Amino acid sequence: MEGETPVTTRRRQVVVVGGGTAGWMSAALLAKITQGRLGDITLVESEEIGTIGVGEATIPAIKRFNRLLEIHERDFVRQTQASFKLGIEFVNWGRLGTRYFHPFGQIGDPIGRTAFHQFLTRRRLTGETESFEDYSLNAAAAKLNHFATPPRDDSLLSTLSYAYHFDASLYAAFLRRHAEANGVRRVEGRIRHISQNAETGFVETLTLESGQTVSGDFFIDCSGLSALLIEKTLKSGFDDWSAVLPCNSAAFVPSEKNGDVTPYTRSTAHTAGWQWRIPLQHRTGNGHVFCSDFTTKEEAAETLLAHLDGNALADPKFLRFTTGRRKLSWNRNVVAIGLSSGFLEPLESTSIHLIQSGLVKLLDFWPGETFDPLLAEQYNRAMANQYESIRDFIILHYKATERNDSEFWRYCRDMPVPESLSYRIDHFRSSSRIVLTPGELFQPNSWLAVMLGQHIEPQGYDPLAEVIDEDRIARQFSRMRTAVDQAAHSMPTHQAFLDMLR
Repeated sequence: MEGETPVTTRRRQVVVVGGGTAGWMSAALLAKITQGRLGDITLVESEEIGTIGVGEATIPAIKRFNRLLEIHERDFVRQTQASFKLGIEFVNWGRLGTRYFHPFGQIGDPIGRTAFHQFLTRRRLTGETESFEDYSLNAAAAKLNHFATPPRDDSLLSTLSYAYHFDASLYAAFLRRHAEANGVRRVEGRIRHISQNAETGFVETLTLESGQTVSGDFFIDCSGLSALLIEKTLKSGFDDWSAVLPCNSAAFVPSEKNGDVTPYTRSTAHTAGWQWRIPLQHRTGNGHVFCSDFTTKEEAAETLLAHLDGNALADPKFLRFTTGRRKLSWNRNVVAIGLSSGFLEPLESTSIHLIQSGLVKLLDFWPGETFDPLLAEQYNRAMANQYESIRDFIILHYKATERNDSEFWRYCRDMPVPESLSYRIDHFRSSSRIVLTPGELFQPNSWLAVMLGQHIEPQGYDPLAEVIDEDRIARQFSRMRTAVDQAAHSMPTHQAFLDMLR
C-alpha cells in the first residue's frame, strides 16, 4: 500500500575461504549472479599456501559455467592457454596392449525407438567386429587430431561435443579478474583462528596471522584437502571410499610441448595406478595417480618421468589423498566447495565439474536469513547422489579389467564393489541395457564406451531390436559410418584451429 516501507532482505556477508580454482569459481559466479544485491563477497587466501593445480581437464558442462559468467570462448582460450577436448583415450586398462576412446557426445543413431547400441550388440553377437568408436564423430575426429566448433545447423557436425584442457592457475587468475570487476574483495593472509557462535555453532569470524579479522554470515569453504571450516572446525565427517578406489597418491609434473596439440586427454594404466597426459598450448600436464600400498613414491615418480612426451619442466610434486566425500557438504552456515567437500581422482575429469555442480546447487538452495535446515538437508542429499554416481563410474574402470600382471590389478579385479554398480554391470551384461537414475552426470553413451572398451560383452539385447530386419540395420550402419568419416575429415586439424584463435 502507498506509504508502506517495502520489505528488504538484510545484506549478507559472504566469505570465501581459499582461492585457486574452487575459490575463484565460487567468488566469480556468486558475484555475477547476485550482482551485489544480496550481500558483499570477500575472498580470503594466502599466496604462501598455494594451490594443487592439477585439475586441468574438464567435461562439456564447463561451457555452461563460462556462459553464466558471459566469458567469450576466444578470450578464455587465449588467457588460459586452453586446448579443446573431445574425450579421453584409455590405454592398457581392460588388457595390456589395448586402448579405447571415451568420447563426449553422440554414438550412433537410434533406429525407430530402440537405442543404437542394442543393434550394435545384435551385430556383434552374430560375429561383426566393429567398434562403437566407428559411430562416434568425437572419436573419429580425435583419431585424426581434427577439431572444429559445431555449427548451428542440423548437420552431423552440429552434434560434436567438447570440453577444454587449460592451465588451472591461469584460469583462477582469469576468474579473479572477473570476480573483482564484479565487486569481490580479496584479503591476503593465513587464517590463525576461527570463532563460532557459542549457541548455534555458526562460524562468525576469521582471525588472520596479521591480526586482521574477517566477519561473515555465510562461509564457502574452498580450503582444499585441509577442509579448514567444514571438517577441522565443524567436524562434518567423511565417507572413506579407499576400499573401492584404492589409489591414494599422485605425482605430477609439467613437460615441454612436443608436436601438435592433440584434442583429447590420455589415461595410461601402469602397474600400480595410471598416468594422465593433458595437452595445453604451451606445455603438457602429466601426473601419475597410484596406490602407495603397491609402489613407492620413488618408483611412481620414475614411472611418471619415463613416460613423458617431452622434457620435464620441474621436479615431480606429490599429493596424498583419501577418496571419499564429506558426510555434510553444508553444515550450519558453511558450504564446502571443491576438494574440501570430497576427493575423487581425476580419471574422468570431474574435479572442476564438482565445483561447478556444487555452486549451481547452492544457488538453487540459497538460504534466507534463518538458514532453514531443510535447504541444507536437500543440498547434502543432492551432492551425495552426485558424488556416489561418479564414484561408481570411476570404480567401473578398475573393476572391469582382465589384467593380472600385478598385485594392484588383481586387487581391483577381485574387490567387492557397491551394489549399485554391480546391478548396472549385471543389467548390461545380460541385456545390453544401461540403468541410470535421474540427474546422473554420466549418461548412457559414457557407460557404453567404458563397458565395451573394457570388454564387458553383453550376452543379450532388447527384443525390440529384432523388429528391424538385418539388411536395413546393415544399410543404416553403413550410412552412419560413412557420414562420421566424412564429417571428421572435413574438419581442420586441432592445431590449425587453435592457430586461428590467436
